[in-house]
Amino acid sequence: MITLTSLTSVEKFIEEHQFSFLYVSRTNCGVCHVILPQLKELLKEFPLVQLGHINADDVEEIAGRLSIFTVPALLLFVDGKEIIREARFVQMQSLQDRISKVYNMIVQETD
Repeated sequence: MITLTSLTSVEKFIEEHQFSFLYVSRTNCGVCHVILPQLKELLKEFPLVQLGHINADDVEEIAGRLSIFTVPALLLFVDGKEIIREARFVQMQSLQDRISKVYNMIVQETD
């Protein structure tokens, strides 16, 4: 997991990785602290997905840039385009199924 500390670093992260997963949280968000370890474990199944973490308390402009109204916000970008967005209460099984569908489709195309 890479900690992203500016809007520029977020944009560069999305640009540099085919599969970019952004996790946006806040320091005092209990739900955020519970979901992050679950997300890290889930993403082990998808080795090409790069995880970037943004603390919205430190990078306040991220909310406006990515239209984030609540945290945690989980966003998957493929080739720079947002494909999946989840926020607040995340069903991990549903998220895993959605990521798997997108991931397998893209990976099979490149084989």
